[in-house]
Amino acid sequence: MTLLLASSSQIRLQLLRAAAVEVKAIAPRVDEETAKAALLAEAARPRDIADTLAELKARKVAEKHPESTVLGCDQVLELGQEILSKPVTPADALAQLRRLSGKTHKLLSAAVLYHEGQPVWRHVGEVRLTMRVVSDAYLQDYVARNWESIRHAVGAYKLEEEGARLFSAISGDYFTVLGLPLLPLLGYLGDRGLIAS
Repeated sequence: MTLLLASSSQIRLQLLRAAAVEVKAIAPRVDEETAKAALLAEAARPRDIADTLAELKARKVAEKHPESTVLGCDQVLELGQEILSKPVTPADALAQLRRLSGKTHKLLSAAVLYHEGQPVWRHVGEVRLTMRVVSDAYLQDYVARNWESIRHAVGAYKLEEEGARLFSAISGDYFTVLGLPLLPLLGYLGDRGLIAS
Protein backbone atom coordinates (compact mmCIF):
# COMPACT_ATOMS: atom_id res chain seq x y z
CA MET A 1 0.00 0.00 0.00
CA THR A 2 1.13 3.51 -0.80
CA LEU A 3 -0.45 6.02 1.53
CA LEU A 4 -1.40 9.39 0.07
CA LEU A 5 -0.62 12.22 2.48
CA ALA A 6 -2.98 15.13 1.88
CA SER A 7 -0.46 17.69 3.06
CA SER A 8 2.52 19.78 2.03
CA SER A 9 4.11 19.25 5.47
CA GLN A 10 7.68 18.02 5.13
CA ILE A 11 7.87 16.89 8.76
CA ARG A 12 4.79 14.65 8.42
CA LEU A 13 6.23 13.17 5.25
CA GLN A 14 9.58 12.55 6.96
CA LEU A 15 7.94 10.93 10.00
CA LEU A 16 6.00 8.50 7.83
CA ARG A 17 9.00 7.64 5.67
CA ALA A 18 11.19 7.16 8.76
CA ALA A 19 8.58 4.65 10.00
CA ALA A 20 8.99 2.77 6.68
CA VAL A 21 5.52 3.67 5.38
CA GLU A 22 5.34 4.04 1.61
CA VAL A 23 3.87 7.47 1.18
CA LYS A 24 3.31 10.08 -1.49
CA ALA A 25 2.38 13.67 -0.64
CA ILE A 26 -0.33 15.53 -2.52
CA ALA A 27 -1.10 19.08 -1.37
CA PRO A 28 -4.87 19.50 -1.05
CA ARG A 29 -6.48 22.67 -2.35
CA VAL A 30 -8.45 23.63 0.74
CA ASP A 31 -9.14 27.15 1.99
CA GLU A 32 -8.23 26.41 5.60
CA GLU A 33 -8.67 29.96 6.88
CA THR A 34 -12.22 30.29 5.54
CA ALA A 35 -13.17 26.87 6.93
CA LYS A 36 -11.59 27.70 10.29
CA ALA A 37 -13.36 31.07 10.44
CA ALA A 38 -16.72 29.38 9.77
CA LEU A 39 -16.08 26.81 12.52
CA LEU A 40 -15.06 29.54 14.97
CA ALA A 41 -18.21 31.49 14.12
CA GLU A 42 -20.19 28.38 15.11
CA ALA A 43 -18.26 28.20 18.42
CA ALA A 44 -16.73 24.84 17.46
CA ARG A 45 -14.35 23.31 20.01
CA PRO A 46 -10.63 23.39 19.09
CA ARG A 47 -10.41 19.58 18.79
CA ASP A 48 -13.42 19.62 16.42
CA ILE A 49 -11.76 22.32 14.33
CA ALA A 50 -8.58 20.23 14.00
CA ASP A 51 -10.61 17.11 13.15
CA THR A 52 -12.80 18.89 10.59
CA LEU A 53 -9.84 20.50 8.81
CA ALA A 54 -8.00 17.15 8.69
CA GLU A 55 -11.08 15.53 7.17
CA LEU A 56 -11.52 18.31 4.61
CA LYS A 57 -7.97 17.71 3.38
CA ALA A 58 -8.33 13.93 3.26
CA ARG A 59 -11.67 14.13 1.45
CA LYS A 60 -10.34 16.60 -1.13
CA VAL A 61 -7.53 14.24 -2.17
CA ALA A 62 -9.71 11.11 -1.84
CA GLU A 63 -12.20 12.58 -4.32
CA LYS A 64 -9.47 12.52 -6.99
CA HIS A 65 -7.97 9.19 -5.84
CA PRO A 66 -11.00 7.17 -4.66
CA GLU A 67 -9.16 3.84 -4.82
CA SER A 68 -6.44 5.03 -2.43
CA THR A 69 -5.88 5.31 1.30
CA VAL A 70 -5.55 9.03 2.07
CA LEU A 71 -4.37 10.69 5.27
CA GLY A 72 -5.42 14.23 6.15
CA CYS A 73 -3.90 16.07 9.12
CA ASP A 74 -4.28 19.36 10.91
CA GLN A 75 -2.94 20.91 14.08
CA VAL A 76 -4.54 23.55 16.30
CA LEU A 77 -2.97 25.44 19.20
CA GLU A 78 -5.35 26.18 22.06
CA LEU A 79 -4.44 28.85 24.62
CA GLY A 80 -7.24 29.18 27.13
CA GLN A 81 -10.35 29.74 25.02
CA GLU A 82 -8.41 31.01 22.01
CA ILE A 83 -6.89 29.36 18.96
CA LEU A 84 -3.58 30.58 17.54
CA SER A 85 -2.78 30.05 13.86
CA LYS A 86 0.45 30.11 11.88
CA PRO A 87 2.05 33.55 12.18
CA VAL A 88 1.66 35.83 9.16
CA THR A 89 4.59 38.16 9.86
CA PRO A 90 7.62 38.19 12.19
CA ALA A 91 5.76 40.71 14.36
CA ASP A 92 2.84 38.29 14.59
CA ALA A 93 5.25 35.47 15.57
CA LEU A 94 6.76 37.63 18.31
CA ALA A 95 3.30 38.56 19.62
CA GLN A 96 2.29 34.88 19.77
CA LEU A 97 5.46 33.90 21.63
CA ARG A 98 5.01 36.74 24.12
CA ARG A 99 1.48 35.46 24.84
CA LEU A 100 2.71 31.88 25.32
CA SER A 101 5.64 32.82 27.57
CA GLY A 102 5.16 31.45 31.10
CA LYS A 103 1.90 29.68 30.20
CA THR A 104 0.67 26.18 29.39
CA HIS A 105 -1.08 25.59 26.08
CA LYS A 106 -2.39 22.59 24.15
CA LEU A 107 -1.53 21.27 20.71
CA LEU A 108 -4.28 19.20 19.12
CA SER A 109 -3.08 17.10 16.18
CA ALA A 110 -5.85 15.48 14.15
CA ALA A 111 -5.51 12.70 11.60
CA VAL A 112 -8.30 11.32 9.39
CA LEU A 113 -7.94 8.35 7.04
CA TYR A 114 -10.07 7.86 3.96
CA HIS A 115 -10.10 4.48 2.24
CA GLU A 116 -11.90 3.95 -1.06
CA GLY A 117 -13.51 7.37 -0.78
CA GLN A 118 -14.89 6.97 2.74
CA PRO A 119 -13.63 8.05 6.20
CA VAL A 120 -12.53 4.91 8.08
CA TRP A 121 -10.45 6.18 11.02
CA ARG A 122 -9.80 9.38 12.95
CA HIS A 123 -7.76 10.40 15.95
CA VAL A 124 -7.03 13.67 17.74
CA GLY A 125 -3.86 13.60 19.84
CA GLU A 126 -3.40 16.17 22.60
CA VAL A 127 -0.19 17.49 24.13
CA ARG A 128 0.23 20.09 26.90
CA LEU A 129 3.30 22.30 26.67
CA THR A 130 4.53 24.74 29.29
CA MET A 131 6.73 27.55 28.04
CA ARG A 132 9.35 29.10 30.29
CA VAL A 133 9.16 32.78 31.08
CA VAL A 134 11.38 33.90 28.23
CA SER A 135 13.06 37.30 27.96
CA ASP A 136 11.78 39.62 25.28
CA ALA A 137 15.31 40.08 23.93
CA TYR A 138 15.67 36.33 23.42
CA LEU A 139 12.26 36.08 21.75
CA GLN A 140 13.14 38.88 19.33
CA ASP A 141 16.43 37.19 18.44
CA TYR A 142 14.71 33.80 18.18
CA VAL A 143 12.16 35.11 15.68
CA ALA A 144 14.85 36.90 13.65
CA ARG A 145 17.00 33.75 13.45
CA ASN A 146 14.21 31.29 12.82
CA TRP A 147 11.48 33.15 10.90
CA GLU A 148 11.74 31.12 7.68
CA SER A 149 11.13 27.92 9.64
CA ILE A 150 8.66 29.01 12.33
CA ARG A 151 6.34 30.83 9.95
CA HIS A 152 5.01 27.39 8.99
CA ALA A 153 4.23 26.43 12.61
CA VAL A 154 1.27 27.22 14.87
CA GLY A 155 2.55 29.10 17.90
CA ALA A 156 5.66 30.29 16.02
CA TYR A 157 8.01 27.62 17.35
CA LYS A 158 9.36 24.23 16.35
CA LEU A 159 10.14 21.88 19.18
CA GLU A 160 12.42 19.81 16.95
CA GLU A 161 14.65 22.84 16.44
CA GLU A 162 15.79 25.74 18.66
CA GLY A 163 12.23 26.01 19.94
CA ALA A 164 13.02 23.24 22.44
CA ARG A 165 14.85 25.90 24.49
CA LEU A 166 11.57 27.73 25.08
CA PHE A 167 9.92 24.96 27.13
CA SER A 168 10.09 23.71 30.70
CA ALA A 169 7.61 20.82 30.48
CA ILE A 170 5.75 18.72 27.92
CA SER A 171 3.03 16.20 28.68
CA GLY A 172 2.16 13.97 25.76
CA ASP A 173 3.50 12.34 22.65
CA TYR A 174 6.41 13.92 20.77
CA PHE A 175 5.05 12.94 17.34
CA THR A 176 1.79 14.70 18.18
CA VAL A 177 3.77 17.88 18.89
CA LEU A 178 5.20 17.57 15.38
CA GLY A 179 1.69 17.44 13.92
CA LEU A 180 1.05 13.72 13.45
CA PRO A 181 -0.34 11.22 15.99
CA LEU A 182 1.99 8.63 14.48
CA LEU A 183 1.71 5.78 16.98
CA PRO A 184 -2.11 5.46 16.84
CA LEU A 185 -1.93 5.75 13.04
CA LEU A 186 0.69 2.99 12.73
CA GLY A 187 -1.38 0.84 15.10
CA TYR A 188 -4.47 1.21 12.91
CA LEU A 189 -2.58 0.55 9.68
CA GLY A 190 -0.94 -2.53 11.21
CA ASP A 191 -4.18 -3.89 12.68
CA ARG A 192 -5.87 -3.61 9.27
CA GLY A 193 -2.98 -5.29 7.46
CA LEU A 194 -2.21 -2.15 5.46
CA ILE A 195 1.37 -2.26 6.73
CA ALA A 196 3.35 -5.18 8.10
CA SER A 197 3.25 -5.51 11.87
